[in-house]
Amino acid sequence: MRDPEDDHAITTPDVPHISLDELVNHPRLADARKVYLDQFLAIYGDNPFLSRLLIESGRILIFVIIQALDAGQDPARRETWLTIGHLKREMAMFGLASARQVDALLSRLREVGYLSLEPAEEDRRVRLLKPAEAMRAHDRDWLAAHYAPLAALFPKNGYGPVLRREPAMQLALRRAAITLLPLSAHLFTNLPDMLLFLNHAGGFPILAALLHAAMADPAAPHASVPFGDAGDRFGISRTQVRTLLIAAEAAGLVKLHARGGQRVEILPRLWASHDRAMAVGMYLNDLSFGLATRRHQA
Repeated sequence: MRDPEDDHAITTPDVPHISLDELVNHPRLADARKVYLDQFLAIYGDNPFLSRLLIESGRILIFVIIQALDAGQDPARRETWLTIGHLKREMAMFGLASARQVDALLSRLREVGYLSLEPAEEDRRVRLLKPAEAMRAHDRDWLAAHYAPLAALFPKNGYGPVLRREPAMQLALRRAAITLLPLSAHLFTNLPDMLLFLNHAGGFPILAALLHAAMADPAAPHASVPFGDAGDRFGISRTQVRTLLIAAEAAGLVKLHARGGQRVEILPRLWASHDRAMAVGMYLNDLSFGLATRRHQA
């Protein structure tokens, strides 16, 4: 399995970091999966509002990129300002949302008080997107959940400030993330099995709940778990859940059992694809941490 730094078309920051191969082949990767799913479901599992707000890959991505671009703004450099146009250009790298979809997502974030659009102090003709504190607080929870599996595998690497949700570390990590956007786009657009779930409404929360339930079953990893309540948990219709799982079965990722396919078995390919995607996320997060730490020391 190739590391992204082997691809000469991609620039990987020159900071100490854990290799992708080391993460994918870590003997305790299943333990990290359990930690990640516990943390993810702690945020979204009992909060249908957040699940509906960030229900698709485009919404999750726009949330993360807004935080990164906001952290990296320099008042003296107009090209760094967080305008809607700047956001759309960065989103286009991932190919997950059209310009019209971005406008709709921004409207929704503004409606719920996560985001505002305000004139730039340096040029009142230009309007900038500004995350509210509620959005920043959710981002700190999101970061802690995604660094928890790294801390489980590498407890001596110093991820404590992220897990403690320190605002200074959040700012440093989001500034570092700007450097990694092209690498992130390259890696995540090459995860087709995960994109099947991410591009369906509520796809990833549903997958997380099913994986979590399967891991808790004594028959894991071949457990067949019910999915009837998963939609209710995340505010998603059962028809949407079933449509997603039928598509996943056609792709060879799950197998539906029982009358009407009311139970789902996670097949080996989906376990492997999820763990690969989780490892990619940990790889990028560790790189961000390395960049943030280097800049802080400098």
